[in-house]
Amino acid sequence: MGIIKTIGSSGQISLGKKFAGQTVLVDEIQAGVWMVKVGRFIPDNEKWLHGPDVQAELNEAIAWAEKNPPKDTNFEELEAQGT
Repeated sequence: MGIIKTIGSSGQISLGKKFAGQTVLVDEIQAGVWMVKVGRFIPDNEKWLHGPDVQAELNEAIAWAEKNPPKDTNFEELEAQGT
């Protein structure tokens, strides 16, 4: 059921407290008609992380990291290896 709202002088409209803090996609599907969808936003520079090939590589890397805990590093030995 539709609800009539008035767009304020600053161009804003309130959707109510139950949507406070949520990210929404506002899509103007035609002039004067907007569709509002609640969802997650992925920044353009992070979209590559959500590709199927990358997901498989990330899952493999996470599995490796879980099986191989970090070890203490002897910085003196490490420095000696570099010279």
